[in-house]
Amino acid sequence: MVKLATAREARLYGPALSVRRWEYINAGAYVFATLLLSAGFAALCASSSDGGGGRAAGLAVAAAALVILAAVNAHDLGAHLAGVDCRVGLVRFDPQLGLVEFLVPALHAAGCVLAVVGLAFLLAQEQGDGGMHGHAQERHAADLLLAGALLWLLGSMLNSCQMYERADGRAQLLQSSVQVPVLLGSLLFLVAAVLNRRAVVLHHHPRHHGGQFVFERRTMCLCGSVLWVVAALFNVVKVFAMHQSDAPRLEKLRGGAQEWLSRDREGRVPLVWRSAPPPAELG
Repeated sequence: MVKLATAREARLYGPALSVRRWEYINAGAYVFATLLLSAGFAALCASSSDGGGGRAAGLAVAAAALVILAAVNAHDLGAHLAGVDCRVGLVRFDPQLGLVEFLVPALHAAGCVLAVVGLAFLLAQEQGDGGMHGHAQERHAADLLLAGALLWLLGSMLNSCQMYERADGRAQLLQSSVQVPVLLGSLLFLVAAVLNRRAVVLHHHPRHHGGQFVFERRTMCLCGSVLWVVAALFNVVKVFAMHQSDAPRLEKLRGGAQEWLSRDREGRVPLVWRSAPPPAELG
């Protein structure tokens, strides 16, 4: 999950009069979702490896958390698009706008959706009677969870490849405090997904029937979710710090994209200006 992909001016989390409130709501929802995800994996670790109500509850809680995370990342993507008036063509001038601001939240949201569908397959398997149909559902779930983890890792790697020109050291340090835990957590999720996919393929092998392997995979997911909680808490600190910082220190679009966007906005007159008195009357 990526938050505030860069310390840029080009982001708009809500109406102008309540933009800060919506940005704090976004950050708070991210903290809540990661805590909920950790609770779900904790319930999975506490449950037995052969199923039971605890496993189904843990899967349901984790799926609900991922739905919230998908919505938060979709809100991030919308905020970055609104910040440039949905001018997607600006990526020709500033590649980072497309690779980070647009692609990263889209990848994380898509990964969450795939993971939710995979968890839904596992929940359906819990309600079923097992057999070959249950094993097929388990394989589909393993494939979807692996694909989702790959998208998370790819998005986290792209998010770490950011260039700063105007932001000060504090902003870069806060950004790194969000990027590193997200990247490490995504890596743990990918390792757990690879091991889970391998275990499902070798489902009938006697060596893979012990609960120790299941517990190790669940523990990796729990550690990954805890790292995401750390990133979420640092993100709240970063949002507050960015609102307290001076505007000139925020990053602008590069490659002439900022000038192009400014010229495009020059012909627009906000409605609030039309209702205000002329500048000569303000004195």
